[in-house]
Amino acid sequence: MKSYLALSIAIISEIFGTTMLKLSDGFSTVLPSIGVVIGMGVAFYSLSISLRTIPLSLAYAIWSGAGTALTALIGILIWNDPFNLLTGISLLIIIGGLVLLNSSSHAGQAAEHTPAK
Repeated sequence: MKSYLALSIAIISEIFGTTMLKLSDGFSTVLPSIGVVIGMGVAFYSLSISLRTIPLSLAYAIWSGAGTALTALIGILIWNDPFNLLTGISLLIIIGGLVLLNSSSHAGQAAEHTPAK
């Protein structure tokens, strides 16, 4: 459970860092630029902690997929990035893929712990 908390922190801090990247105006604004470094540093550190028990393929897929979907939503809600049917479908596919990947990982772990007959 601690690993999924660390992964959640990694996702949140990556979203923070990416948002600060937008505000940094090409690293020409100091405070948002510092926010990028801190956000991404915390994100990678937290991701590395989560990798102690979560498989790399699963952790990275969740981290990058959730970060992508949530960052896209922030862009739509805060900076009026374009949103249309294709954007909505794409976000649903990302989220659906994360759910399926997580489900298949848990099914694989259950199969590993089932005694052979």
